[in-house]
Amino acid sequence: MERFTISLDDELARQFDEFITAKGYGNRSEAVRDLIRSRLGSATLAQPAAKGQESWCVANVSYVYDHHEHTVTARVMDLQHDHHDLVITSLHTHLDHDHCLETVVLRGPTAAVQACAEQLVVLRGVRHGNVHLVPLDAGDQHRHGASPPHGHFKPVN
Repeated sequence: MERFTISLDDELARQFDEFITAKGYGNRSEAVRDLIRSRLGSATLAQPAAKGQESWCVANVSYVYDHHEHTVTARVMDLQHDHHDLVITSLHTHLDHDHCLETVVLRGPTAAVQACAEQLVVLRGVRHGNVHLVPLDAGDQHRHGASPPHGHFKPVN
């Protein structure tokens, strides 16, 4: 583990300590690590992939809709089926007699995942849409016994 020191003016330090308390961090170090991971993840997602390579990510997409509006239900399902190669899983939660919260996990090339996620949250009838993207690293290829070589996606940072 590497240590480094930073200097903050008194007001920024006070605001940061309030943030730490409000979020429930145990100390400044853990809060700084999370902020750095978040910023680096955003920067990674914004960078174009290296020539000849494709960047990948995983996304959690959540949104609320009225299930009595059958056209929105059909649009959501059609879009998920149209992108079956990206959709890993979905969770459908009944909030009340009318509203449902749906959470969809997508994984794939960053551009395709971002496009699908945005399409889901902007569908007419979808409300409270939110997208959380995490950049992925394909890692090194390896094998288990006689199995063919493969890699595992892991979060960057």
